[in-house]
Amino acid sequence: MRLLVLGGTEFVGRAVTEEAVARGWDVTVFNRGRHAVPDGVVALRGDRTRADGLAALELGVWDVVVDTWSGAPWAVRESAERLSARAGRYVYISSRSVYEAPAPRGLAEDGPVVGGSPDARDAEYAEAKRGGELAALAAFGERALLARAGLILGPYENIGRLPWWLSRIARGGTVLAPGPEDLPLQYIDARDLARWVLDAEGLGGPFNVVSPPGHATMGRLLEACVDVTGVDAELRWTAPETLLAAGIEPWTELPIWLPPGELYDTLHQGDASKAQAHGLRCRPVEETVADTWAWLRSLDGQVPHRADREVVGLAPDREAAVLSG
Repeated sequence: MRLLVLGGTEFVGRAVTEEAVARGWDVTVFNRGRHAVPDGVVALRGDRTRADGLAALELGVWDVVVDTWSGAPWAVRESAERLSARAGRYVYISSRSVYEAPAPRGLAEDGPVVGGSPDARDAEYAEAKRGGELAALAAFGERALLARAGLILGPYENIGRLPWWLSRIARGGTVLAPGPEDLPLQYIDARDLARWVLDAEGLGGPFNVVSPPGHATMGRLLEACVDVTGVDAELRWTAPETLLAAGIEPWTELPIWLPPGELYDTLHQGDASKAQAHGLRCRPVEETVADTWAWLRSLDGQVPHRADREVVGLAPDREAAVLSG
């Protein structure tokens, strides 16, 4: 199989590239050249935000294109239009953020979505992803697969959510753990997402590519962090009401965690049965945590972080204040 990855060196794109290389596919990546590519991968250089940025894609034929772009939709439109006659199918890594908020518990792919334009040059995240979907559909029609991922974890994460928890727990001591301990989580390991999109031959349209609700819990996640770091850390489980009263920001100060409510239902209770019926399999959270920790330990403290995303995590003095309260 001939694969073109638009991106291909960070997080989800890296996972797709490595999975395809492991399968023996003929892999090409197109990006700005800021990061090294795996051995055996052809690298094409260009900047999608420039008028002449796609020149390197003038030639070439591919069976599959995977596009991880999360910026302005017009860049997806330009790429998809250019490749529509020379690629078999187009996989756009989208997001469940395209659904109108708040998305109710159990929302499937036919739920209402936000507005978006494939021509937009400036858009908020949800509208940008929806615009990217529309661009892919306009150019490829039924050959366009919209992989609406949820929370993504795993090695190469450049958002910082699971890396923050691992780094915090590795410091040891008493750790502020957001409850309830049995709170169900819904997410996808980037490698499971990669495996599914490469297996999805013949599929088109939208799919919620995320684990079943409750694939893990907050307790299993953090206990796995304690286990793999091997430190003497005590998880101090704290009720959501206590954390909110202290002004703690869910999701950002305590990554991954959301208290029960509308936003929790939106992000951790979506319907993923369609993707599961078409082969999606999710590895245990303990494997995701262990592999992410192994990756972090290989970096000598140089953890990558996307410049367009805010830094996550709770400051030590804020944590201490809640723990002593």
